[in-house]
Amino acid sequence: MKIKTLLTLLLACAASCAAAATKPTLVVEGVQMPAWVERANGSRDALMVGASLGNKDRVVTGAGARALLRLADGSLLKLGENGSLGLDDLGTQKFKAKEVVTASLDVLRGAFRFTTQALYKFRGERDVKVRVVTITLGIRGTDLFTKADATRDIACLIEGQVDVTRGDQAFTLTQPMSFYVAPKDKPGEPVVAVSREQLVKWTQETDLGAGAVRKGGKWRVYLGEANDQGAALKIYDQLRNGGYAAEIRPMTGAEAVTYRVRISNLATQAEAAALGEKLKSQMGLNETKVSK
Repeated sequence: MKIKTLLTLLLACAASCAAAATKPTLVVEGVQMPAWVERANGSRDALMVGASLGNKDRVVTGAGARALLRLADGSLLKLGENGSLGLDDLGTQKFKAKEVVTASLDVLRGAFRFTTQALYKFRGERDVKVRVVTITLGIRGTDLFTKADATRDIACLIEGQVDVTRGDQAFTLTQPMSFYVAPKDKPGEPVVAVSREQLVKWTQETDLGAGAVRKGGKWRVYLGEANDQGAALKIYDQLRNGGYAAEIRPMTGAEAVTYRVRISNLATQAEAAALGEKLKSQMGLNETKVSK
């Protein structure tokens, strides 16, 4: 990423806030960094809490990373480490006086979970399709885990039901705690039950852990401070290119302006401090500090 002026960054932030005010179809709720969004226009940037995602965007996670996204109907999309999720057909429509939330989700790599929340009141309908490389899934208000790796594609029904299509094979998964495996270049295997232990292991692959940034997180870690705008932007660009959702804030003092680079939305002081230590070692930063 080329070094930007601070004015450019502030204008981009204002545009993002304006977009969020229009009730976007898909919003970032939490991130275990490093993670990026590859935009439809070809740009690539760190994935940030509160960011709105659109058609043809792609979410990418690095080693040990996770991404938590929320659809307009309250459904949660969870992407595990070293994952890639393509987005399309995001929208809301009116059909027979009901709101219909639509999405086409392309799991290109990694573990993925789609789950609805009973506590989130949604009286409309969903038209959500998930493609896991060779498997296409039509979701009907459900809880579903999938995974795509170099040897096979997996679809596991946790709750609800889902229509499954692979080549000329088509059927419906209706039994909770059952899963289907499609080996690469081989016929699909019979549907079988999944053990509770295996399901726990799979779902942990998509859950946020310690050090994640989350909506509502109160703690910040400061990773750089400079009197020169260019020096602060250099640290900012280094972090953003590395998949870390840094911000830059000017602080006006009695004699000069100081530019501070930080990451916000961490849940606890300990997690903020741990992230600071990790990045100080990984990216050669100077001393870090945390605050609310």
